[in-house]
Amino acid sequence: MAWFKRQDKGINTPTEKKKEAPDGLWYKTPSGNIIHMRELKNNAYVCPDDDYHVRIGSKEYFEILFDDNQFTELDAELTSGDPLKFIDTKKYPERIAATQKKTELKDAVRTAYGKMNGREITICCMDFAFIGGSMGSVVGEKIARGINHSLKKKVPFLMISKSGGARMMEAGFSLMQMAKTSARLALLSEAKIPYISLLTDPTTGGVTASYAMLGDFNIAEPGALIGFAGPRVIRETIGKDLPKGFQSAEFVKDHGFLDFIVDRRQLKSKLTSLLKIIY
Repeated sequence: MAWFKRQDKGINTPTEKKKEAPDGLWYKTPSGNIIHMRELKNNAYVCPDDDYHVRIGSKEYFEILFDDNQFTELDAELTSGDPLKFIDTKKYPERIAATQKKTELKDAVRTAYGKMNGREITICCMDFAFIGGSMGSVVGEKIARGINHSLKKKVPFLMISKSGGARMMEAGFSLMQMAKTSARLALLSEAKIPYISLLTDPTTGGVTASYAMLGDFNIAEPGALIGFAGPRVIRETIGKDLPKGFQSAEFVKDHGFLDFIVDRRQLKSKLTSLLKIIY
């Protein structure tokens, strides 16, 4: 009966032959559901068990939206200067360089043009991994140049926002981007070229107060955090408890700030249908 009994006690496998599960192979959602990363990617980074929309960046959004992931990036090498000689725990240029090395991004936004279901489109997409998706001078400049490209080619413009707000290391230079991008969007409106703003988790601060809310259509992903100031600041200011689900995409839509909420798995088809109607 030795076939079901361990004859040798202890573990005899040498340490160097042990196999560990690779990091990043599985993803666990806030509700506790676990999904393989390959399945998650094939499902547009949405967990099929609870429809949780995982935070993704420009690389993933471009894969989802551009036909065959074919696109041409604009101003790919544009990087931040250090106009204020800012220093906190480290010098601003050092922080930029470290973040660029870690994320393999040049700044918190990427701009590209290509085709979406056969239709020409310009897409600007923010990356939260780059200093919290903060809006600095490079972000404003790249968005402005992306709008210029849409004006020149007369193609629709899509802005995918994901940001913690203005970049404190650039102070007033950062805040100036709110006016800069808003003025450029006004030119897009005068030319009657569609601008669709997609708000993803999270979209806050000066980004919410400018280009993120200026779309011909303002749309969002389910469950996205959307607001200006944080809940704690608002609570302390008004001296009242906030409603349940405050600053969620669903709450914001119910109060008239969004046109509709779209599941990421239907994003490409919904955007295409919308553009067919209006342009």
